[in-house]
Amino acid sequence: MSSSRLRLLIVDDETGTRNMLERAMSRRGFDTRVAESVDEALGLIARERFDCALLDLKIHHDSGLELIAPLRAENPRARIILLTGYSSIPTAVAAIKLGADDYLCKPAGGEQLVAALTGEQANSSDATELPEISSAPPSVNRLAWEHIQRVLAENDGNISATARALGMHRRTLQRKLQKRPKGQ
Repeated sequence: MSSSRLRLLIVDDETGTRNMLERAMSRRGFDTRVAESVDEALGLIARERFDCALLDLKIHHDSGLELIAPLRAENPRARIILLTGYSSIPTAVAAIKLGADDYLCKPAGGEQLVAALTGEQANSSDATELPEISSAPPSVNRLAWEHIQRVLAENDGNISATARALGMHRRTLQRKLQKRPKGQ
């Protein structure tokens, strides 16, 4: 499947990310439509048929998971990609069970997105290579780092708001952010 003039729905509540994705995918030959909320996306889905979609997991207080079934109902062959900064095993499993074709972590590169949206990666020889699985569980430091990163993303990178949400002093949070755990 070539990206040439495929109709793409991009749903992301972050204006900068949404605009960047729209520009990047338009330059790569997609006919893009954007929405910043689940309600706006549902309106577009009712009016237009999409060949593929990039859905953010967290859209304001809603979830991009809510859009998978309506997209599938309108076009069962659509490629649906969940794009998230909040990656977790439960959301990945839920996305695939609901019918998403792929689950990518932000930031994802333009070529990676094109491959996921066109299904090219499913046909490549790299798709048969399995990722390396660690024999040890993640360290407490790594889990804490990932949690801080999720809360930081929820607060649009605002250190003060993140510190309040985590119940810690702002300077303590800044020190923790400077100490990236090994193995990342």
